[in-house]
Amino acid sequence: MPPESPGADRQAERGAPLGESEAEDLLRGICFKTGPPRKVGVELEWLIHDRENPETPVAEDRLGSAADAVRALPLSASLTFEPGGQLELSSAPADSLMECVDAISADLSAVRATLGLADLVPVGLGVDPWHPPRRLLREPRYAAMERALDRSGPSGRAMMCTSASIQVCLDAGEEEPGPLGYGRRWHLAHLLGAVLVAAFANSPFREGRASGWRSARQALWADLDPERSLAPSGRLAPRDAWTAHALDTPVMCVRSDEGPWEVPDGLTFRAWMRGDGPRPPVRADLDYHLTTLFPPVRPRGHLELRMIDAQSGEDGWLVPLAVTTALFDDPEAAESVYRTVKPLAETAGPLAAPRNPLWTGAARDGLSDPELGATAIACFEAALDALPRIGAGKAVQDTVAAFHDRFVARGRCPADDLTDRAPDGTPLQGRGITS
Repeated sequence: MPPESPGADRQAERGAPLGESEAEDLLRGICFKTGPPRKVGVELEWLIHDRENPETPVAEDRLGSAADAVRALPLSASLTFEPGGQLELSSAPADSLMECVDAISADLSAVRATLGLADLVPVGLGVDPWHPPRRLLREPRYAAMERALDRSGPSGRAMMCTSASIQVCLDAGEEEPGPLGYGRRWHLAHLLGAVLVAAFANSPFREGRASGWRSARQALWADLDPERSLAPSGRLAPRDAWTAHALDTPVMCVRSDEGPWEVPDGLTFRAWMRGDGPRPPVRADLDYHLTTLFPPVRPRGHLELRMIDAQSGEDGWLVPLAVTTALFDDPEAAESVYRTVKPLAETAGPLAAPRNPLWTGAARDGLSDPELGATAIACFEAALDALPRIGAGKAVQDTVAAFHDRFVARGRCPADDLTDRAPDGTPLQGRGITS
């Protein structure tokens, strides 16, 4: 989640009111910036646990001291902390997969070493298996978000404070149709996204018990809000679909200089521009509103794929980054995988992701679902073929191949290993669950 911007509220109130047609033009212009795919980035979220006693919550002052030490590091990535204390590293856009891998690997080594001095470790799991939600950040943004999401139940707080993900960021694609065209990539992301959910599902526990889901994190996102976490309509062209979705989704809050931010109920951004709300919205309000929309694929000029659970181990994060980049940015693999996942549209049906049968099955069943399991095998094989063509090093190729052999080829996902080791439905104590 983006950090607070000092002075944003005053700037917002000084700006000129934003008209509806101006907002539509802005959204169509900024959501898909087209051209040959050249950049790749990744955002890595981590839970922070005590090294020896992960089932015990880390004291707030201890976590704060460790965060200050990490902030002092000279990192190439942007560093932020999530409401529950999760650490997020957001890489700079890189010119190649390997440039991205090398840069984020160096940052992670420094972060791990610094946390280790405090006997803390960054843990790659989609949902904290032990701890209930505990909001540590007290900025107005998060207080307003909590109030807004509480209207739909407890999933919002759990998402804010106990979840962690890997978000892969890729260029939107070319204007022209074809394997690298932005329209094809947008459609591919919403079908392949379910395969990525299933293959990398890594959150079978919540608050000390089995959740009933391979990816409890994805289940939280699906239950989060009636509209905020949904993909746009598939009946419209991508730019039109995202523009309508952004303007017709209720605003989470209205920022102000004084007191808590207002949290209106049901006020869409379109209605706000038409005269509802406490003051006229301006461009800064639209920019902020876009950061409060959480679809599985978010167009931010580039495509932000948000559906992947955080992965265990020192190099677990590398696999979804490499696989996703290969399948989107290598033309041969992109064409092959599009044909592979296209039949999944029938299973998905008319409902938007992540609330359709395809995505629900992926989160619940992982690769034990026969259709998703067979599709994942074909996708990983295409990725393994493509990795040398996009310049992936041998270590990256070997890491992806090992994941394929351990999980995908056997119809399994990381969550299955965790539940096998905890047959009574209770997450293992000590370090076993985080290795």
